[in-house]
Amino acid sequence: MSNDWLPEAPLIINFALTNKCNFKCKHCYSRNDPDDELDTAGARLCVESLKEAGVLSLNFGGGEPLLRKDLLEIAALAAGLGMTVSMNSNGFRLDRETARTLKTAGFSKVGISLDSPQAEVHDGFRGVPGSFERASNALGYLNEADIGTSISSVICRINYREIEGLIGLARKTKAGQLNFHNFKCTGLGYANKSELDLTPEEWKEFYKAALEARKNTHDLNISLDDPIISSLGESRAGSLVKGSVCGKLSLNIKTNGDITPCGFIPLVIGNILKDDLHQLWASSPVLERLRNKKPTGKCASCSNYEDCLGGCTARALALTGDINSPDPHCWK
Repeated sequence: MSNDWLPEAPLIINFALTNKCNFKCKHCYSRNDPDDELDTAGARLCVESLKEAGVLSLNFGGGEPLLRKDLLEIAALAAGLGMTVSMNSNGFRLDRETARTLKTAGFSKVGISLDSPQAEVHDGFRGVPGSFERASNALGYLNEADIGTSISSVICRINYREIEGLIGLARKTKAGQLNFHNFKCTGLGYANKSELDLTPEEWKEFYKAALEARKNTHDLNISLDDPIISSLGESRAGSLVKGSVCGKLSLNIKTNGDITPCGFIPLVIGNILKDDLHQLWASSPVLERLRNKKPTGKCASCSNYEDCLGGCTARALALTGDINSPDPHCWK
């Protein structure tokens, strides 16, 4: 397959500044990651390398980025170099003054994790009492500071029937976007899969309801990032590529500078401080395999394969060991 569609550089980089976190989430993919963190000088070099490669957007994650004391310095460098800067946070440490400093540092958007409209359910899932209230307040402070906001909800057994409640929560907190993230099976997500994951038929039930809700919701942007929704005759609005975006539009940088296709695919293609990002982006054998997946099993005869491309690559790899295997969540 030709890669003529490929951008010259990743459009967005997700940079895990730290694996440290003040939460105890049951699905965490990074809690058991033993890698060291880049120091401030290394993180600055990373940002400069991304700018030189032509990366447009930088999103900070982890772990909890606000646990890095140099977050504002690193973000301000990226913003000063012309990159769009955003962050994913649990919101617990984000008060009014922090929101103002994030604005000054150049953050244009911050996503806050909220997984249920019920405080006790969210707090139990995230493992910290009071986390629902702190996250809700954080969205208010971000709005006051004129920073774009979104709610990120990891869809799993605790909330897959709470679509309308989550939409109501997004409206109440004046979030600009509601992201329904498909449950991954990496890290603690794998260890707690039997407790949290849905059956393929339950995923179908959820996505049919979520797509209907999105169609009928006009005051809120609802994002669904799972390629398997193409099996319901729907495309992912705004997506520039078929199948998973990992390794096609975006890459992930781990705390030690290692580069992977995404945070849930532990296949290292290089290191940002040691390797040329342009060269990796253009010729990495791992990325080439991800961009040219081969249908196997039931995918080989599926009429939706050209849109779905086997579904979530991270999930297939985690549960089967093969990136070309059909997504275990697929109900077809």
